[in-house]
Amino acid sequence: MPADPILSFDPIRILDELRSNGVEFVLIGGLAGRLYGSPTVTNDLDICYRRTKENCARLAAALSKLGARYRDLSEELPQVIDFQTIWQGSAFTFVTDAGFLDCLAEPEARAATNYDDLLRSAETIPIGDSTIHVCALEDLIRMKRAAGRPKDLIAVEWLSAVRDELAGSEPPEA
Repeated sequence: MPADPILSFDPIRILDELRSNGVEFVLIGGLAGRLYGSPTVTNDLDICYRRTKENCARLAAALSKLGARYRDLSEELPQVIDFQTIWQGSAFTFVTDAGFLDCLAEPEARAATNYDDLLRSAETIPIGDSTIHVCALEDLIRMKRAAGRPKDLIAVEWLSAVRDELAGSEPPEA
């Protein structure tokens, strides 16, 4: 029986595997917010990956090494995760040996966001022995706002407060 993905969450292992396979990605979601100083807790790692054939093949290889399985697919059904599957889709939620991983080519379609859009303003942050691209705080706020779920709107408030603090300004009074 696989380990509990929440208890075994190891984002550094996931990031290392993505980098060692040459996957082009920008970190998004809750972990990106944490790197900026948001106090929100997350139990998954979210990436926006470049949707090219070469990069989809590299992503499929990394997923294989991470023991990825579809998060919402019954274990009795075929778990085909290969180049063809990644190329034909654009949004995947996986459970891996290192925890939950969401891979999105267009994280928020309503916000017209893809890898190239996010890379333009991404921060480069050192993690372990190398660096990763982390989406800009403004892009993260825009994606959360566009998603519009209650938990995302709460995250918008936290991320906006972080942005204001980093900018050295006082948040507006309520």
